[in-house]
Parts: sequence; C-alpha cells; structure tokens
Amino acid sequence: MKNATLLIIEGKLAEIPSFASDLQKKGFDILSFQNGSQAVSKLKQINPSLVIINAASLRSTGIRICLSVRKKDPKLPIILIVENDKTVDKNIAEAVLALPFTVQKLVNRIKALLPSDGKNVMTAGPIQLDLDHKRVRCLSKNAKLTPRLITLLQILMEKHGEVVEREALFKKVWETNYTGDTRTLDVHISWLRRAIELDPNNPKFLKTIRGVGYRLDV
Repeated sequence: MKNATLLIIEGKLAEIPSFASDLQKKGFDILSFQNGSQAVSKLKQINPSLVIINAASLRSTGIRICLSVRKKDPKLPIILIVENDKTVDKNIAEAVLALPFTVQKLVNRIKALLPSDGKNVMTAGPIQLDLDHKRVRCLSKNAKLTPRLITLLQILMEKHGEVVEREALFKKVWETNYTGDTRTLDVHISWLRRAIELDPNNPKFLKTIRGVGYRLDV
C-alpha cells in the first residue's frame, strides 16, 4: 500500500492546509499539480493509484476537475476536499472530505480506496467485491460491507444473470432451514442497493423478480 502513487491537485492558499508533504512523510509517492487541466493531461503518463483534488485550495467546488478525471479514467478513485460550507454531490467522487480534518483521516480514506492486490477480489461487470478489505466498488460508489452483506453479494455475483429464489438465498446467507420470515432479507437487499446503486430506488443492477426472488444484472 505504501509507495502507491498519489496525484494531488492543490493550490497554495495560506489559510488552506496542503496535504502533499504530510502524505509524503507517510510513505506515499506524491505528484503535485496546481492546475487541474495540466494534471488531467498527465494522467495516462503518471498512471496514479488515486487522485486527491483539494478544491478548497483552488477556490472551486472541484466538480469540473472530477468530471475531467472521470472522462480520462472512469475507474480511478477520487478524493475531493472541500471547504466546510460547500455542499457537493457525494457521488462526484469516491470520498468527499470537508475541512477541517486530520491527516490521519485522509490517510484512512486513501488506504480504503487504494486498489487491492487483486488476490481476493470478485468482479461482475462494474461491481468489484474486495473480500480482504470487505469493500464493494461499483461505478462511483465505494462502501464497506458487513459479513452478511458480503455473503449475500457473493452469491448474487456468482449467479449473476440468473434469478435466485428468495428462500434459497435466505437459507444460504442465514445458514438456516427456517424460512418463515424472510423480511430481513429485503432489508439487507435495500442496504446492498445503497452500496452499489447510483439510484437505490430505481435499481439498475439488483432487480426484484416479483414472487420469485432477486437477480443481479451486470
């Protein structure tokens, strides 16, 4: 995880903290730019593991830079730093941090978002389930999952494109033969949708097949 290359885009405003040197001390390789378009033009050349946009230091929301990074590399994780009075769409980046916060909080977010070594990662379409770090990544969403949600998603990913019957799913995830009340399954499905769907109320991936069960479409 150390020696991961981080690309940081930040200006030099005296009242806004700079994170580049602190992260360098923590063992990360840092490449710093004061200009969003210049950084984006070098993306392919640098091939960073993660991009940090210190929008507060640029006196902007950072949205335009986020969109430019996404256009160049849709899978590259982005951390957006904003001033505490700014509200931005949380889906614009994998993590949005409002100042003030500690360097350790930033480091924790970076570690959670850095790509895994891939040894224990399941993939189905845009969904990546990292079993070691207990996280799921899908498009711009990145979430930590409970062990039960991991088991549930694993089963659905293994059988993606197939309808998995409610009772069979309940028996496997809860390791029981009792299927008298499967409402708790619906609650877990809704939590899973919050983790992977851009719009959980209109799911694109995790579909309910009425009267039968659920299907993961990727």
